[in-house]
Amino acid sequence: MTIAILALQGAFVEHEQMLNSLGVETFLIRKTEDWQRHKDGLVIPGGESTAMLKIMKDELLLEPIREAIANGLPVFGTCAGMILLANSVENEERERLATMDIFVRRNAYGRQLGSFYTVAPVKGIGDDVPMTFIRAPYIISVGNGVEVLATVDGNIVAARQNHQLVCSFHPELNTDTRFHQYFVEMVKGK
Repeated sequence: MTIAILALQGAFVEHEQMLNSLGVETFLIRKTEDWQRHKDGLVIPGGESTAMLKIMKDELLLEPIREAIANGLPVFGTCAGMILLANSVENEERERLATMDIFVRRNAYGRQLGSFYTVAPVKGIGDDVPMTFIRAPYIISVGNGVEVLATVDGNIVAARQNHQLVCSFHPELNTDTRFHQYFVEMVKGK
């Protein structure tokens, strides 16, 4: 199994380390040539979604990534990755991948100073899953076929729609590998 990690900006190295610790082969995508390699899944990390979107467009990656996801490539988006996968973002008309039927609020917990850590149960993963929120979004609402996996203080912070998995927080910044293992199992079951 080989999982590609979008490495345009953000916390891609941490995802790479987490997946490698699980014995999963990874490679980084920075340009169109990288995208051509065989991959069984894709991780879109946290970071700055606007910057990531601009680089995706500049590197002609937006359409190939969107098409691959539409054709069933398993994808895991964290924080900014969730924003890029959302088909709708509050007060934002910007083009994005828009492959998942979720409505998202950006920076929902405020600025950098509003960052926090908590633990909460995640359906299909277990109890006390560590969650590090950094200028995090959350999901306001989900469409048909989207399964809510976790909430914190009444806000949706993790969800799945078929082969797409998203979370508001950064599981790659903790030592708990269960969220990444869940994605690996999704990839195996595709």
